[in-house]
Amino acid sequence: MSAVTTHILDTALGKPAAGVSVSLAMMGSNDAWIGLAQAATDTDGRIREFLSPGQTLRAGTYRLRFDTGPYHAARGVAGGGFFPFVDVVFEIKAAGQHFHVPLLLSPFGYSTYRGS
Repeated sequence: MSAVTTHILDTALGKPAAGVSVSLAMMGSNDAWIGLAQAATDTDGRIREFLSPGQTLRAGTYRLRFDTGPYHAARGVAGGGFFPFVDVVFEIKAAGQHFHVPLLLSPFGYSTYRGS
């Protein structure tokens, strides 16, 4: 299993959000983001394999960027919704764990949490 996984539930539709582009980056020593991976959610709204199996993340600050604007625009939401993208920044204090970061999404709001 990938060290980082995610899924998106479109709470306005009550269905998984398929086809949403998501990128993973790590904050470098100069506070610039270093891209690590990019993928799109599958038909179940999930990204199960962001990183290669066995690849771990070291301690540090990471960001998942969900490109939500195109997803909403494709569903006819005027202007692509209120949030063109959602950045979820999280900190890993100990390497070697699995991190699941879900996103609950609607055109005008979102929430997230550390899943299992």
